[in-house]
Amino acid sequence: MFTEAQLYSPVTTSVDGDVTVHLSDEHPGVRDPEYRARRNAIAALALSHRPGSRTPRIDYTGEEQRVWRIVSAELARKRERYASVEVIEAAERLGLPTDHIPQLDEVTSKLVPLTGFRYAPAAGLVPLREFFGAFADRTFHSTQYIRHHSAPLYTPEPDAVHEILGHANQLASPRFAAIYAEVGAAVARITGEAALKFLADVFWFSMEFGVVREAGEVRCYGAGLLSSFGEIEEFRQADLRPLNIREMGTAVYDITHYQPVLFCAESIDEIEDVVGGFFATASDDAVAALTGVQPV
Repeated sequence: MFTEAQLYSPVTTSVDGDVTVHLSDEHPGVRDPEYRARRNAIAALALSHRPGSRTPRIDYTGEEQRVWRIVSAELARKRERYASVEVIEAAERLGLPTDHIPQLDEVTSKLVPLTGFRYAPAAGLVPLREFFGAFADRTFHSTQYIRHHSAPLYTPEPDAVHEILGHANQLASPRFAAIYAEVGAAVARITGEAALKFLADVFWFSMEFGVVREAGEVRCYGAGLLSSFGEIEEFRQADLRPLNIREMGTAVYDITHYQPVLFCAESIDEIEDVVGGFFATASDDAVAALTGVQPV
């Protein structure tokens, strides 16, 4: 069952308009009042944004910039060693900065000429239908906060490192961007929550945690793996299974640990044919035919 909501710190707004990000007790920044105030302020900017208006610019601190430099350098080295050639070449074309955290407008300006995707700000978790549905318009909702400085190579939740170094480098590939667009089109056809969750789980095991065989090696293309300092070195130890949409959409998994089961494609062509093909035809009835559970 898709449980991405557990990955994000809930964001609430009081009757007085105060925005609060609720960090878990295990979060590295939970006992840092400055970090918590910072997260609240960045979330408030995202919540105040309206489509068509200027994207909020974050005045990142020197400490936040240092975290970005450390993580981007480490992930760049691991990307060269473990990532799919499709991702490596896309990342080279995109050319994200390593010396500073790019503003979302900067990411957009680099992505649009390549695949037409643009970034929009998010305070935290975006509802599944809104998040995936925006792909049809080639829009990706992204957080803007950075993980706590005490653990630059770890985060318990998706931050700008994941959203940008993971997803943007993937979205810079026209082949992967086309699959995202098919996801967005599918959401417009799907009305049932069960089918939507099924689609989200297929996305999880492909565009988030997908792997592919290239030149005799297993390499990753999923954004979750591309942005994880630890898991990008461990995914080859997983139980690697062939692409199977029904299994991908019904698998039970724990998002708080490295994934013990991953689905491995034999080529980018197979990802397009099997995963992209599913998203291109996904509907309530199509999912029901796969699962045997009729839409309500």
